[in-house]
Amino acid sequence: MRDEETYLTYTDDDETDATTGEFELSERQALRRVPGLSTELTDITEVEYRQLRLERVVLVGVWTEGTQADADNSLTELAALAETAGSQVLEGLIQRRNRPDPATYVGRGKVEDLGAVVLSTGADTVICDGELSPSQLRNLEQRTKVKVVDRTALILDIFAQHAKSKEGKAQVELAQLEYLLPRLRGWGETLSRQSGGSGRGGGAGGGVGLRGPGETKLETDRRRIRNRIARLRREIKGMKTVRQTKRARRSRNAVPAVAIAGYTNAGKSSLLNRLTGAGVLVENALFATLDPTTRKATTADGRLYTLSDTVGFVRHLPHQIVEAFRSTLEEVADSDLVVHVVDGTHPDPEEQVRAVREVLAEVGADRLPELLVVNKTDAANEDELLRLKRLWPEAVFVSARAGRGIDGLRAAIEARLPRPAVEVRAVLPYDRGDLVARLHRQGEVLSTAHLPEGTLLHVRVNEALAAELAPFARTEQEAVAAVR
Repeated sequence: MRDEETYLTYTDDDETDATTGEFELSERQALRRVPGLSTELTDITEVEYRQLRLERVVLVGVWTEGTQADADNSLTELAALAETAGSQVLEGLIQRRNRPDPATYVGRGKVEDLGAVVLSTGADTVICDGELSPSQLRNLEQRTKVKVVDRTALILDIFAQHAKSKEGKAQVELAQLEYLLPRLRGWGETLSRQSGGSGRGGGAGGGVGLRGPGETKLETDRRRIRNRIARLRREIKGMKTVRQTKRARRSRNAVPAVAIAGYTNAGKSSLLNRLTGAGVLVENALFATLDPTTRKATTADGRLYTLSDTVGFVRHLPHQIVEAFRSTLEEVADSDLVVHVVDGTHPDPEEQVRAVREVLAEVGADRLPELLVVNKTDAANEDELLRLKRLWPEAVFVSARAGRGIDGLRAAIEARLPRPAVEVRAVLPYDRGDLVARLHRQGEVLSTAHLPEGTLLHVRVNEALAAELAPFARTEQEAVAAVR
């Protein structure tokens, strides 16, 4: 969205009349514009040319519920997504309706207005703030004569641009193909051409010159896509096994895991870098991080734990993305603590938190302990920060860029890490320095004393390590007497 907005109000042929009182008169702004280069009038017909060449775009949304501020925030986020994908946003239009039109998304009368805006601005793409059905996609393209993209396809395109690892690329391709499959029919008349038929009966089949295998181009494309989807699922399953093996090794070593989750561009990677010196790419762009990064960290008392950066979330995150990235998101579900990062400068941080928790619930991570962290406090409004402190009194307020509040965050993470279950006192011979080092890494050392026969340690450890310490164990009375 641009700073200057020109508002155009139209009467809505397809909506209930304003006099019925269904909507307030001030809310019935059918299309609201955001200012703004040569129109591409060629019809889009072939699947092979569906790659998103987003250049000059017009955004359009349907406001069905909530306040006008909610609708504006949603379109502002769509503009940020479009710019991340490499587009120039020319106009932003919102229509107030009960629900999106089942045939054309916006009201039928408003499609003509949308076409006029496309023509006057020289846009080559329309992006809709919602997921379009195949028929809505086809009808809008036929009426506007330019490419039409929905919010889901836009997010998938951004993921495709940012995926770097083999697993990330496979996950994105799988999500794109699963999105594409049901929409093939919506993308052009040529897909229904049939290469053969029986030729029998009055007009049945293709007739002379058209007898053949009987498979349409649509069926051929669907078969190819299904085969590719099956292959990708096998590959991702194999990669998931490797990830599970690494997780199992960390679990055996009793290393607590902390996952950093949150809305896209909330500053998760910056926070990981600040806490661990990970050197992860930090970029002021949506979905800059797709491939999870895990780094070691150490508590003040020497315990080892891991911190994992994860893919960012967004409101209405496409279910194809959630499914394709399920193995990656399981890093969050299998952790001991979720550090939930919120952008303190966002106009609607509560909606960010709600959207993230919704996705966490889908992967079973909603049952985990959560530490809410409000980031970017150096750039946030002081009044807004005070409001958020009242709203979330347990939250930690930090600035990853300025380093403000990081020590407090470390302490809050350490306080919430699971503590080893078994308390042991043991005297380890001085030649067992390896075991002493493991106790510092994997357990919680409560006290240390040096005796003639070895090192007296009072520790909390897991059951496996407690079994190794059994030959050296002392009772509390024996330990007290030894020190005296």
